[in-house]
Amino acid sequence: MQFTVDVGAKRHPGAVLRYRAYINNELFTERNWIWTDTYLEETHQISAPSGIYPIRYETVDSEGGKIRVKNFRVIDGPGVIVGVGSDEISLRIF
Repeated sequence: MQFTVDVGAKRHPGAVLRYRAYINNELFTERNWIWTDTYLEETHQISAPSGIYPIRYETVDSEGGKIRVKNFRVIDGPGVIVGVGSDEISLRIF
């Protein structure tokens, strides 16, 4: 199962902004945000049995700025993104 999400950020001038992505409370990514006025198309691959897996993005140091995620979409495999438009986004694998 693969899904993609668009990640952007508003970094405070001179600050370091790091963010983490978790799937089912397991750390999948930790990155330093170094870009300005852009977004990343980030793809995650997960091999798991049928079920619902919460997806969470968070900043490591809140004083560095704010992370934005949007456009979650499944690109391969039997599943859907649920909870779009809410604070609780999840991957549902069939």
